[in-house]
Amino acid sequence: MKYIKLNTIFFIAVLILAGCEAEIDQYTPDSGEADLSSYVAIGNSLTAGYTDGDLFRSGQENSLGMIIAGQLMHAGLENFKQPMMKDENGFGNRLVLAQVDGSPLPVPRPGTPDPGNFENIFQQEGPFHNMGVPGAKTSHLLFEGYGSLNPYYGRFASDPVSGSVIKDALALQPSFFTLWTGSNDILGFALGGGEGEGITPTEEFSAALQTIVAQLTANGARGAVANIADITRIPFFSAIPYDALALMSQGQVDMLNAGYAEAPHIEFSFGRNPIVVADQSHPAGIRQIERGELVLLTAMQGMTANGWGSSVPLAPEYYLNLEQVSMIKESTGDYNSVIEQLTGSAGLAHVDVASLLRAAETGIYFDAIAFNTQFVSGGLFSLDGVHLTARGYAIVANEFIAEINRAYNASIPKVAVGNFPGIVFP
Repeated sequence: MKYIKLNTIFFIAVLILAGCEAEIDQYTPDSGEADLSSYVAIGNSLTAGYTDGDLFRSGQENSLGMIIAGQLMHAGLENFKQPMMKDENGFGNRLVLAQVDGSPLPVPRPGTPDPGNFENIFQQEGPFHNMGVPGAKTSHLLFEGYGSLNPYYGRFASDPVSGSVIKDALALQPSFFTLWTGSNDILGFALGGGEGEGITPTEEFSAALQTIVAQLTANGARGAVANIADITRIPFFSAIPYDALALMSQGQVDMLNAGYAEAPHIEFSFGRNPIVVADQSHPAGIRQIERGELVLLTAMQGMTANGWGSSVPLAPEYYLNLEQVSMIKESTGDYNSVIEQLTGSAGLAHVDVASLLRAAETGIYFDAIAFNTQFVSGGLFSLDGVHLTARGYAIVANEFIAEINRAYNASIPKVAVGNFPGIVFP
């Protein structure tokens, strides 16, 4: 048997790597048919960089808008400014992981927000190219005076009293835009267990979206518009299974069965059991939750500490019944049909984020890193169970870039997902 010396192998490897490097250096980013000199990112919290329950400085540095802008700068983009928070505490709602009874769980981040986070910064730092506004529904982007109602927009609006997101965006005379909106038109209903605000009717969503796109493209600007994911499948609604009540002793089973003796339709057995919920439509006012109904992540603490779902029926605002889940899914499908038809007729890039996140449920790989939609461990969604991690935003940014390249014959480089931070474990 013949042996090759190690230094020979090393020499060959150097030649191979050198050849690969030369090939990369010859790659020339190109904007294709799109003018990328002036770019605005429009949308809601998913564009702004909201993560872990809040908007804060390092989250904004890895926002969807900023990631896309960083790549567009390789092909003509000249400037991109964000309305940066002053610190890491944002509005004071940020979550971090901590060890709770031996398990890593999200808890409020200690610290007091900088007062500057609540002040309008347009005159000192504006105008801004990232027009992602946490909490904004589609029609809100057109609403004049929205800055006086939404503190996230109020802090960077050119005029909080009479201005609008779209007016501020158009003032920058964008040659290119990204638009990702619609999720909040459904999410408000879902986050309240269907007990508060309703879902925006498809006709209203469609009218608002058509107006936004018409205004953005009036002077020939090109852009990319994304559809929305099925929110019933994100961790906020999927992390707690319907049969989350695990009874590990016969004593527990007997105690609960005795407690619900006057409700014979409720019965417990050893092992996993559907949780108990309050339901005024049921003759007894309470029942056990059904497969396909969804428990909200906000119920977790009460289930752990106060017996919600077992000795205390879970209140309606903490779960979605089958009818509500069906309403959400139907509206999502209708919205996405509107988005696809509108992007087609307007000649814009259509970004199928819904399919991307659906594929992630069974696992996807980027830069040899595995991602899925599991809460905390999946690496895609942040600690609030709704918004993405920095790596999640990088993955979506690459999807935008791929569609921009396809639609406009451009060659914008994608980002290395592994270069972005993931969830920090205690």
